[in-house]
Amino acid sequence: MAAIDRKEMIVMGAAAALVGAAGGAHFMHAGPIVSFFACALALAGVAHVIGEATDQVGNHLSPSVTGLVQSAVGSLPELFVCIFSLQAGLVTVVQASLIGSILANVLLVLGLAFVVGGWKHGVLHFESQTPRMIASLLLLAVSALVLPTLANELHLPAASHEQDLAVVCAVVLLIVFAILTKAMLDQGQRAVPKEAHARAHAWPLWTATGVLVVCAAGSVLVSDWFVEALEPAIDAAGISQTFAGLVVVAIAGNAIENVVGIRLAAAGKSDLAVSVVLASALQVAVVVVPILVLVSYGIGGAAFTLVIPPILAAAMFLSVMVVTVVTVDGQSDMVDGAALIGLYVIIATIFWWG
Repeated sequence: MAAIDRKEMIVMGAAAALVGAAGGAHFMHAGPIVSFFACALALAGVAHVIGEATDQVGNHLSPSVTGLVQSAVGSLPELFVCIFSLQAGLVTVVQASLIGSILANVLLVLGLAFVVGGWKHGVLHFESQTPRMIASLLLLAVSALVLPTLANELHLPAASHEQDLAVVCAVVLLIVFAILTKAMLDQGQRAVPKEAHARAHAWPLWTATGVLVVCAAGSVLVSDWFVEALEPAIDAAGISQTFAGLVVVAIAGNAIENVVGIRLAAAGKSDLAVSVVLASALQVAVVVVPILVLVSYGIGGAAFTLVIPPILAAAMFLSVMVVTVVTVDGQSDMVDGAALIGLYVIIATIFWWG
């Protein structure tokens, strides 16, 4: 059983240094912009180490169980940021960052992956069953956002019970996720192929688990600092809360996953690239969102419901439909990628002014 090698030690040291820099910027009151970017970099560093440690835990577990561990810990930084933001009353930022995380993955990152992969390899071919399954679940998640929003806009009787409706939708999404999990365990499969976790050497299980525990604690600290700097940074930069959540926070929270998906496409591993990118969006839609709905009632601060601005609901629905059309035939090229990126730019521009 191999120990942590020199390169991995350097990466973890760099992540620890970023956390230290974020803490220094926070406690020394270095200014909202400096603190915001220091914390964003620290979150990306912690997320990278969490991903590496999760993969190493997978060397000691079956592929299906590894997928469950990924779902449980992979979104910890993003989840903590949203929880602290809700406590601070930044509901708009939370809604926008979650939707932005989904849009950034299914449009921007997948589009860049298709452009880069298509540039190097021409038409990309990938197994279509997994993208089709993920797209159907994403449509369910989008429906859980669009329908409560429509009920509110049309002043239906359900509009006066939006919190109860949000809880029902959250429970339904978690039940569907549980069924998906059972199917994965029964079939010994998961959305991301196990080759994604192949390593030249494996850490001892206690080492990987210890790193995960330390990173989880670091996520709590850095997320708290990040949220404290968020609102002053938004005011100082003169951008809207919606744009900050939809673009800045969403991309910062998924920086490492974004790079991984694009790099896999560049290497010609189109099956794996599409699965990694879409699975990341699915994890936010059917795990993080419903958990926040349920948790928000117990932490104080603002309640998190699924009633969102209609334009965000429309953007979500159109984006998932376009991705479904692009991926359903199991092949894509640079033109498809450019179309996805173009749609993302249009959506982001709409929210630049709020």
